[in-house]
Amino acid sequence: MAKKLLKRNKKEKIISGVLSGIAAYYNLDVTVVRIIFLALLSVSGFIPLTVAYFVAALVIPE
Repeated sequence: MAKKLLKRNKKEKIISGVLSGIAAYYNLDVTVVRIIFLALLSVSGFIPLTVAYFVAALVIPE
């Protein structure tokens, strides 16, 4: 069994590829992951999730 690695996806990226990388890791449609992210963004407030996204962009390898 091959080991899966969480990586940013350069092919399907909009900003930095974090959400498309998460979608690929969990074998989900990238559109669904983006819609969930936007829903969480509107519920939790803009700043905390935005900071978490950019930290993930720095931490998750390309």
